Amino acid sequence: MPQILEHGVAIPARDGYDLGGTVLTPAVPETRGTVIISGATAVPHRFYRRFAGALAGAGYTAVTYDYRGIAASRRGSLRGFDADMTDWAFSDMAGVIDWARSSYPTDRTFLAGHSFGGQTAGLLDNVDHVRGMVTFSSQSGYWRLQGDEQQWLVGFHVHATLPAFSTVFGYTPWSAFGAGEDLPKGVATQWARWCRNPDYLFGDSSLPLERYGRFPAPVLAYSFDDDKWGTREAVDNLMLRYPDVERRHVVPADEGLDEIGHMGFFRESSSTLWPDVITWLDTR
Repeated sequence: MPQILEHGVAIPARDGYDLGGTVLTPAVPETRGTVIISGATAVPHRFYRRFAGALAGAGYTAVTYDYRGIAASRRGSLRGFDADMTDWAFSDMAGVIDWARSSYPTDRTFLAGHSFGGQTAGLLDNVDHVRGMVTFSSQSGYWRLQGDEQQWLVGFHVHATLPAFSTVFGYTPWSAFGAGEDLPKGVATQWARWCRNPDYLFGDSSLPLERYGRFPAPVLAYSFDDDKWGTREAVDNLMLRYPDVERRHVVPADEGLDEIGHMGFFRESSSTLWPDVITWLDTR
């Protein structure tokens, strides 16, 4: 395994907003390509550090970052902070892709998206050069597609908690629920609106939805049998929108694991699953 170099970066979004991030790269003259990791809603980029390290150990440059208003991309109070999920996609995610292509030129650029990070990649206008995308629990967020008791919990949040807290506080203190980072008001309200719609974000006619059908790269889409936020049905529902998808549904017990859920793939306990992703990237 090559020595891994790691350093923090400030990445300009398309509108000039500086995003906090980290780059891990092997200390070799040439890498095998670049993997841009786009995280789930309210999940800080540091959560993906171990997985990014495994990618770098396999010869890839791995880029992680926070969307505006989250963790290393937060600038003080979120009260009155103007940002929504379309900013996360069109300014932040697209800006990171632009920056990575310029900073680490390669003809082998890949995307890795966790939940939201794989949901919205199909909206972007700068993915023509992408060789492949791997998604993890990237699903339709429609509340009725969530599993077991989560269906009703998510339904309550998107109908009541997210709109009400955003109105009262000017942002959503999501961390109070142990659910990750606090959310800007526009992010929380737009997310809640999408989750109330049976078509999720595809019910938002303001979005350039036709771009999904032109997504140029193959997609490897993971779901996990014990994931109540990203059920098999919910992941299947979203992946119908991408033209070239290979599905992998993982049952934890079959892999010798006690649990994976919505977050567990990126924990050290699931590292036995990571070589399969690296092998898929290698073959692209």
